[in-house]
Amino acid sequence: MDNLELKKHANDVRKGIVTSTHSAKAGHPGGSLSAADLFTFLYFEEMNIDPKNPQKEDRDRFVLSKGHTAPGLYAALAYRGYFPVEDLTTLRKLGSYLQGHPNMHIPGVDMASGSLGQGISAAAGMALGAKLGNKDFRVYTLLGDGEIEEGQVWEAAMFAGFRKLDNLCVIVDNNGLQIDGPIDQVCSPYPIVDKFKAFNFHVIEIDAHDFDQIRSAFNEAKATKGMPTCIVMHSIKGKGVSFMEGSVEWHGKAPNDEEYAIAMADLEKIDKELGR
Repeated sequence: MDNLELKKHANDVRKGIVTSTHSAKAGHPGGSLSAADLFTFLYFEEMNIDPKNPQKEDRDRFVLSKGHTAPGLYAALAYRGYFPVEDLTTLRKLGSYLQGHPNMHIPGVDMASGSLGQGISAAAGMALGAKLGNKDFRVYTLLGDGEIEEGQVWEAAMFAGFRKLDNLCVIVDNNGLQIDGPIDQVCSPYPIVDKFKAFNFHVIEIDAHDFDQIRSAFNEAKATKGMPTCIVMHSIKGKGVSFMEGSVEWHGKAPNDEEYAIAMADLEKIDKELGR
């Protein structure tokens, strides 16, 4: 898929994030928006998946380790055709299947997640299972940069590196902000690159909002044998919405009616720039 089409899909995903959190009056738009380009690339180009057959045996797997950014995952799944886009407005509502964290009854969701630090362990287990079963699917997992302050992340990294799980790709959304503030002031996980290298990972750094760099990184990950890959993507929290960008305030806060209107106007402006 060409980059222009990916940018259009990514803007739809961002609209879905803003719309769903506004409708819910709750949720986590900031980190969902910073990862919107990543969600788009995974589901529209990278992964071997079939929305018409979500459980096909040889599909690639994705684990959203930072489960609170479910609005981004849900938007990508909806626009990829796993369920109706209109259902995004039911986020977190009583009786809705789209709750605040991913659950495996949702079409396209491979692992329930939300307790931070645990998703990478599940992903490593899936990757090992594929190796033991002689399956050739790949496993992807997205971690927050605040999340990697959790010790279980490094236990899983040690396991994945030791087992040489070259079918595992770990992505770190390095937007620099977590719920309590800048990550380097809360409990700094830096240097992230050196830490993953120490656990026998091949590490790649990219701009999270550049599709050429994203594509190159995933191609490099697939070509890397004998060790898992970690892609550290440098992103902007709240990317695409003017008043959310780079603001920790929007980690876990939904836009009100006035803010929603401004956010959608920002995204509609991007649509025009993309020729829509």
